[in-house]
Amino acid sequence: MKRAAAQVDDENTQSLIIGKAPLVRHLYEGRDITPIWNDLLARVSADPNDAAAFLDLSTILYTLGQPDKAVLAQTAALDIRRTFHIRNGRGTGPRILVFVTAGDFMANTPIEFLLEASDANVLLHYVDAGTRDLSGVPDHDVAFVAIGESPANRPVLQRLERLLGGWAGAIMNNAPLRIVALTRDGVAESFVDEPSILAPPTVGVSRNTLEQIAARQFPLGGMDYPIIVRPVGTHAGKSMEKIANEEELGRYLEGASEAEYYIAPFVDYSGPDGKFRKQRIAFIDGRAYASHLAVSDHWMVHYLSAGMAKYADRRAEEAAWMRDFDSDFAARHAVAFEALHRRLGLDYFAIDCAELPDGRLLLFEADVAMIVHSMDSDVTFPYKKRAMRKLFDAFEDALQRRIQPKMISAA
Repeated sequence: MKRAAAQVDDENTQSLIIGKAPLVRHLYEGRDITPIWNDLLARVSADPNDAAAFLDLSTILYTLGQPDKAVLAQTAALDIRRTFHIRNGRGTGPRILVFVTAGDFMANTPIEFLLEASDANVLLHYVDAGTRDLSGVPDHDVAFVAIGESPANRPVLQRLERLLGGWAGAIMNNAPLRIVALTRDGVAESFVDEPSILAPPTVGVSRNTLEQIAARQFPLGGMDYPIIVRPVGTHAGKSMEKIANEEELGRYLEGASEAEYYIAPFVDYSGPDGKFRKQRIAFIDGRAYASHLAVSDHWMVHYLSAGMAKYADRRAEEAAWMRDFDSDFAARHAVAFEALHRRLGLDYFAIDCAELPDGRLLLFEADVAMIVHSMDSDVTFPYKKRAMRKLFDAFEDALQRRIQPKMISAA
């Protein structure tokens, strides 16, 4: 009892953070962050060992698009401590130990958004490639591996695979090497023989190879133009372009500096109206849940730039897609969804996809770190809360199912 009381006191005074969800929501809704910022700055000025304040400052800086400063604040936090506590709601729910690693918002599963409306206590425990053991983790009811796939995270996940080898407690996504395999080329290779899914063949190439292709000194490798080129490790369309020929590829490389790239054939997935539709879907214990549908005039579809808030017809389409998801979209792609769960072998992951005219699912990406949230305006998007609540409830239920056997055994 003394140890538990001491731990709670420690969380109250040293490790309790505001957390990503409320801070990002604050800025997403256009509210003034200055009072919170000033309070956090005052805390670190008064106490340079206030790791929680440093971590919340880092979150704000990432949200404001200042990654260099965010890294400095995050590093300062992690130099002081490695575990941070988020108390959701009343704080009366389960204690969820979440294995995370340093990085931006795409480095880890955004579990803060998934559990924002719960009463759960989220214990973010930071690990890295040099972590020797997990003996210092706090008391918890269930654990979750949240580290996403990226070149930077690969050695961390490989280390965690060894550290979790004998893990006996309740845990979700205890498959770090399966997460490592979620590279764009790895995912494409996983579904090359799956008739219900088109995962365009994706090849990792060096800058030198791309330069040779641009100079017509090296073949494209079985692909036809146009192709999609993007640096390895990037998301959200950063530095991704559709390339029509060698001349365009040469110009692309003039403005790029990365050492490694992915190339893939461009697949025209526009509908009869010429618009492009991209769906984000979360999978929890093998069942699919609607996250969002974006409709855009451009082939590179992102929800914020697609004009969903501007166009009522696009919102109406998304509302119908969410409402009828189980009986319509999920039913049509049941074979593809089963293949995704079976081949990726993860308790939780998400995909970005589209629907092809021939009925196949066009798979863009699969990862555990895709942003899934419910921050859009209730006035503009009144239909989204219900669908997202269904997803969030399913995630909480999945965690609770893993806790229950432990509680029964203890009784």
